[in-house]
Amino acid sequence: MRADPLVRLPDALTRPWARPDARYVMGVDGGATKTLAAVLDLRSEALHLAHGGPSNEDAVGSKAAVQALLRAADEAIAGAGISRADLGAAVLAVAGTDTAAVVAHVRAALTEDWIVVNDVVGAWATATGAGPGIAAIAGTGSNVFGVGPDGHPWRAGGWGHLLGDEGSAYWIGVQSIKAALRDREGSGPATALSDAVPAFFKAASIDAVANLVYSKPLTKGEVAAFATEAGNVANAGDAIARDIYERGARELGEQIGAVVHMTGLDGGSPGAARAFPVGLTGGAYKAGAVFVEPLTRVVHEHAPTAEVHIVEMAPVGGSLLLAARACGCSDALSAAELTRLLDEALAA
Repeated sequence: MRADPLVRLPDALTRPWARPDARYVMGVDGGATKTLAAVLDLRSEALHLAHGGPSNEDAVGSKAAVQALLRAADEAIAGAGISRADLGAAVLAVAGTDTAAVVAHVRAALTEDWIVVNDVVGAWATATGAGPGIAAIAGTGSNVFGVGPDGHPWRAGGWGHLLGDEGSAYWIGVQSIKAALRDREGSGPATALSDAVPAFFKAASIDAVANLVYSKPLTKGEVAAFATEAGNVANAGDAIARDIYERGARELGEQIGAVVHMTGLDGGSPGAARAFPVGLTGGAYKAGAVFVEPLTRVVHEHAPTAEVHIVEMAPVGGSLLLAARACGCSDALSAAELTRLLDEALAA
């Protein structure tokens, strides 16, 4: 079986350019519903943001995705009062199953200073400060990506809602509907989800929700949105809802364990590992301790020294950290200061 990583880091991130005089860097976070671009002045710490439309090629196609990315990027550049040529580096972290077409369009239009990565790489940088460690994404879908102490990357999960997405908001939504259906037919235990599911989807009964799944059909986003209510039911003490989170934590935790091992973050064995971050990012973690605590237990089975935490930095911050890394200016940008700058700019 092949043992090469499913996601690689571009050469510019593993062998940074020596540009000590670089002043401006740009990061872009492109998703299925919106795009956020940010230009940072490394000297004055002035931050300029711009918003754009969807740039996930799975949702809008590669050409439209690149147009959305560049429009947002150019607006942020204009807001900073500079030109594209003034950028030391730009990193575009783009959602989608395969970013090759987006890369081709960007390469055709721009210079090598503009680097395209999958959004899971941006999430890793946000979670770890672009250092050794792991990002565990649990939003609408789920994905785990990490980089070891020697720079070796590895991804687990990320196979989409038909083949994976364990522990994601979509997976939690589907498992909740299934549990309510088992209650309805008598093949499973009673659960408060049986009332919560039809109420959330404004359906007359759980039977009607099942029909909606096939006849409407309910979108991934609509199913995933129920995870917030599932978290409320679990936190209210419902055993079945809590079990869903336990199972999701086990599945996602095993994927994190695989990344720990394949990247060498375990030092060759759990007892030899140094401390490293495991950053949790995505809406599914809003359920709180009912999800985070069992996930942390599973992670510690594989890596007792892992420091599991909820990521506070906005996703575009990871792209900015990678851009600074690409031009050899990582020391000019701390993750803590960048988090503060982004929070202030986004609030404004």
